[in-house]
Amino acid sequence: MAFTSEQISIMDSIIARYPRKRSAIMPLLHYVQSIDGYVTNEGIELIGQKLDLATAEVTAVSTFYTQYKSKPVGEYHVGICTNTLCAVMGGDLIFDAVKEHLAIENDGVTSDGKVSVEHIECNAACDYAPVVMVNWEFYDNQTVQSVKDLVDGARAGNPPAPTRGPKTLRSWKQNSAVLAGISDGLANEGLQAGEPTLLGLKKAKGGA
Repeated sequence: MAFTSEQISIMDSIIARYPRKRSAIMPLLHYVQSIDGYVTNEGIELIGQKLDLATAEVTAVSTFYTQYKSKPVGEYHVGICTNTLCAVMGGDLIFDAVKEHLAIENDGVTSDGKVSVEHIECNAACDYAPVVMVNWEFYDNQTVQSVKDLVDGARAGNPPAPTRGPKTLRSWKQNSAVLAGISDGLANEGLQAGEPTLLGLKKAKGGA
């Protein structure tokens, strides 16, 4: 693909944030992912040129972190935690049930390109187990039925709002741009920390 002059200008603005330009590699990968929905070979090559890095160095970063995808995912990418606590609380059951419900395999994408599903090791939100993330937004205390409803709503273009964070679920590409550091103006929207998290903080500070 050919990058537009506007896209290249945005990449240059991302690089300019850092005293050492190679430090921009991760936000640049998120930005490239926001364009096509995954990290393309062309994107890797351009990042290497911009940062004076070998293509292999950029590829090493993009393949190390699971947030970067080497092939297209759905407009709504669903990550279901199957680590110990979430698994015990129903994460494994949710994962298997949703794959069957959507008729897809591991890391598969629905035929309409709307939803993809993957298992993830931990969402760092164990106080809300079992936890699901869609485009990196939290859906807490989930059940098989609630996640089925979630993916059905996503396929219909009307997903429910995340439990915490923005009141409207943004697309995979839109949230990839946010992770690149491009503000969507929603950083302070919605609930930021729920009662279980705040209770843990209170106890850590010595409260009752």
